Amino acid sequence: MRTAYPVETVRAAEAALMARLPEGALMRRAVAALAAACAGMLPRVYGSRVVVLAGSGDNGGDALYAGARLARRGAGVTALLLGSPGEDGRPKVHRPALAALTAAGGTSRPASAVAGDPAAALAGADLVLDGITGIGGRGGLRPDAAALARAARDSGALLVAVDLPSGVDADTGTVPGEAVRADATVTFGAYKPGLLIDPAREYAGALRFVDIGLDLPAGAAAAEALQHEDVARLLPRPAAESDKYRRGVVGVVAGSARYPGAAVLCVSGALRGGAGAVRYAGPAGEAVLARHPETLVHPGGPAEAGRVQSWVIGPGLGDTPGMEAVLASEVPVLVDADGLRLLDPAAVRARPAPTLLTPHAGEAAALLGAAREEVEAGRLAAARELAATYGATVLLKGSTTVVASPDPKEPVRVNPTGTPWLATAGSGDVLSGLAGSLLAAGLAPRDAASAAAYLHGLAARRAARGAPVAAYDVAEALPGAWRDVADGG
Repeated sequence: MRTAYPVETVRAAEAALMARLPEGALMRRAVAALAAACAGMLPRVYGSRVVVLAGSGDNGGDALYAGARLARRGAGVTALLLGSPGEDGRPKVHRPALAALTAAGGTSRPASAVAGDPAAALAGADLVLDGITGIGGRGGLRPDAAALARAARDSGALLVAVDLPSGVDADTGTVPGEAVRADATVTFGAYKPGLLIDPAREYAGALRFVDIGLDLPAGAAAAEALQHEDVARLLPRPAAESDKYRRGVVGVVAGSARYPGAAVLCVSGALRGGAGAVRYAGPAGEAVLARHPETLVHPGGPAEAGRVQSWVIGPGLGDTPGMEAVLASEVPVLVDADGLRLLDPAAVRARPAPTLLTPHAGEAAALLGAAREEVEAGRLAAARELAATYGATVLLKGSTTVVASPDPKEPVRVNPTGTPWLATAGSGDVLSGLAGSLLAAGLAPRDAASAAAYLHGLAARRAARGAPVAAYDVAEALPGAWRDVADGG
């Protein structure tokens, strides 16, 4: 599991460790790993050209020290210094690190000296090291730094961020202005939420984690991303004495005369989610049975469907009735799509059983009374606010799917699987059915949502393989994704 911690927690852990180590030892650990990572990304170190963008803080110091190590191995290293002028007129930077670079044969000059033509200063670079700001940086880059960041991106050089791309917010994943868009980020001690959550995640590139020995307190994580082994532990497995009812029955209220396909897709996901049976209670029974004859169809609606262990309601529902009966039930309920339009926060909070909401950014914006752009720019905050408002678990779909619990002490789960091809009509219906089935199989809402998002994204990758994919293809690929996870593949 990748676990991300707030900046304040990371800084406290760093301070505690530095107090126990010889002066400078912690920085040396980080720098050695950073330089090794950079060397591994270059075809060869000797004769390569490296440009260091160094700000005034320890982040800039890490970059300068790493540049010194690369210079000692034969790289030509130039540092562009972005610190504000000191009393001597020179940019404020980490002086011991700059001295180390100079002693190793590297050169440096103020970034202001290349402000007229930053592209020329980066021409021919094989690697650019971003040490402009650290995890404490707030707001976008200043104009001089932004110009260098753009030039670095356009230079064709490999762009490596130190700990976090400069200009992104470490705690929230927001990008409040211009920022470095890295090819790779070497992060120290702990993941930061901004490395896992879009839009900032998109700026980080490939992540390289360096363990520097931080002792991080249990229960202090802000976000976490499950991996194969974590999801494998969550998946339901039938025992020898299991029957279809012991494995759980999921009820589905979806589809309408106008959107029968939504019902088919939702049931497709539910049948592959671990429950023993699916009861469909809606107006698209003929379409469902034509594709899935094993479905138990109840045309009279949810009130006549019989016993279930969970309900899924909303995909393609239109004005089809059933919401009141489903919300009044004493089993977990997943609400998606059209069902979200009918929600009353007080009614959801008063439910005797858990509720899972699965909006995309537009639906979340409507529930919050905000603009869609606000939700997309601040996914972590939006999911947390929805969970608190409705007293429900929230799976916020999108470029980064996040799962927030109504308990603010629990870390937000961030889904690491998926593909841009998953942005296709009906894929959310499959996800809803899958998550609802995991609820019926006995998983808690947070676990059901996390496991479903992971499997759904993995199935989409398998189905797409770099080409367009349809929602039903994703449903068909779910058993293979399940096997991959369960077998540790």
